[in-house]
Amino acid sequence: MNIQVRLELERPVMSHIISHTLQNIEPLDMAAMAAVRERQARLTKPAGSLGRLEELSIKVAGITGKSMPHLDRKAIIVMAGDHGVAAEGVSAYPAEVTPQMVQNFLNGGAAINVFARQTGARVVIADLGVAVDLPGHPQLVNRKIGYGTRNIAHGPAMTLVEARAAVEAGIQIVQAEIQKGLDIIGTGDMGIANTTPSSAIVAALTGQEVERVTGRGTGIDGQGWERKVATIKQALEINRPDPENALDVLAKVGGFEIAGLVGLIFGAAAGRIPVVIDGFISTAAALVATEWHPPVRDYLIAAHNSVEIGHRVMLERMELVPLLNLDLRLGEGTGAALAMPLIEAACLALREMATFNEAGVSEREENPVETGRKLQK
Repeated sequence: MNIQVRLELERPVMSHIISHTLQNIEPLDMAAMAAVRERQARLTKPAGSLGRLEELSIKVAGITGKSMPHLDRKAIIVMAGDHGVAAEGVSAYPAEVTPQMVQNFLNGGAAINVFARQTGARVVIADLGVAVDLPGHPQLVNRKIGYGTRNIAHGPAMTLVEARAAVEAGIQIVQAEIQKGLDIIGTGDMGIANTTPSSAIVAALTGQEVERVTGRGTGIDGQGWERKVATIKQALEINRPDPENALDVLAKVGGFEIAGLVGLIFGAAAGRIPVVIDGFISTAAALVATEWHPPVRDYLIAAHNSVEIGHRVMLERMELVPLLNLDLRLGEGTGAALAMPLIEAACLALREMATFNEAGVSEREENPVETGRKLQK
């Protein structure tokens, strides 16, 4: 049975998944956040001295609904998919690198594998739209919607049915990981040429000029960058994505793996799981998710600011401040894996630091000058 026929047959069964998931995304837990603020004020340190780590502990408490959150069970989910627009010469690498890198992930030899091992996160690889059939593997989740998207320079990347199916697949993939045990999740991606649809998404949803949100991706030269910009402009002109309709933008100029990441974000938020957003492609998915359903923004933690020039535009629009600035531009979830220990450290400090009372340490005086005078008498 071909993929399109399968999608059409499954549509009645899957149609409720997205709406049901969005309905289950609740506001942050204000009581848990208040409890953490109160405890932070009693820990053996000057108020605010741990800076953004204190803010992180409060946010994680609000997301999880737990005033003493644990982040022991970690996962990075890497969504993979190919892009028809690669035919326009917008990447420094050929399309066959996508399945080759997926195999590298599965063999444990990529940067994301190294960083995930360091932070203690399991790595899950999901095939949403790689252009070839991949051999089975225990770490590979096969949810292929199509064999690569269509070329956005000549028409829509996906049908609305395909885009919804990819979002639904992302939801179901993260739900399965939650069932295995999950406290925090990072987003990852793999797909040659996927900075091109990501830049198109940014331009479509923010109204920024294409030149201001398009970088050099895998390292294309000046001529390649000009070709990439022209391709994105052509895609926006031909497809005319509606900036008021995030699903329309996603379907017309997005990608299968980007849509899968949108679903991952929705599913994790519905499960009260913090989502650590990686780089440019992951953030494009986050932008689609927040434009589609704004409350999901509260569940996002930005790992880093990449060298892709459109990345900061998206972070600023979502009012997310990245934790790291390391000039990364790899993707795969590498930035998310590097940021996870910081988030875990914030929660460890909250739980394991002694309070002033527990440590027998005097707290800050409200009026130290008056206290000094009393001691002199």
